[in-house]
Amino acid sequence: MSILSVRSVALTVLGYPLSWLELVGTLAYLWSVWLMAQRRMLTWPVGLVSVLLYLALFWQIRLYSDALEQVYYLGASVYGWYRWTRRTATGQDELVIQVSPPSTLALQIALVAIGTMALGHWMERAHLILPLAFPEPAAYPYIDAGTTVASFVAMGLLTLKRLESWLWWIGIDVLGIWLYWVKDVRFVALLYVFLLGLAIRGLIEWQAERVSVAALPGR
Repeated sequence: MSILSVRSVALTVLGYPLSWLELVGTLAYLWSVWLMAQRRMLTWPVGLVSVLLYLALFWQIRLYSDALEQVYYLGASVYGWYRWTRRTATGQDELVIQVSPPSTLALQIALVAIGTMALGHWMERAHLILPLAFPEPAAYPYIDAGTTVASFVAMGLLTLKRLESWLWWIGIDVLGIWLYWVKDVRFVALLYVFLLGLAIRGLIEWQAERVSVAALPGR
């Protein structure tokens, strides 16, 4: 059996069969988020590995919106890698941590709300529209769609170093803990407990850096 199959078990933990996909994908994802909170460039290539593994995992367990999310992450990770490596003519990082204005924050909320309803509605019927690609009905289509759309927004904000990206990740992680637990990928659910802590830490550290940069002369 291929190690890219969710049925290929790496080890059993307290009676729970942990697949290679879930194990390696989760460890890579956890490492990439820790690197992100530390503002390390290595976050992007490590994240790409986790994206590819999670794409295979989520498709196999019928969380189709989550699988679609990984396709988006591929492009966003490449773009984020590019943006984070750019520097100004003075040799400083081109991007500095900022908070979006209220109008942009309202737009983010509206995009997530509308996108959740649209994607959830489509995923609820995906197995009827494209049965070859989606052989079984989607599980929790609207909740799955909500975390997916919110992740699209959060990832885009992260590539631009917007502080509120961490607030979105905190909300996504809380929902993710419940969703993956009930879908019986419990190692992923436990990962999201760690991710919740890292998101809180990322919010605190990015805010501290934002304050320190704002205090520099000329800012």
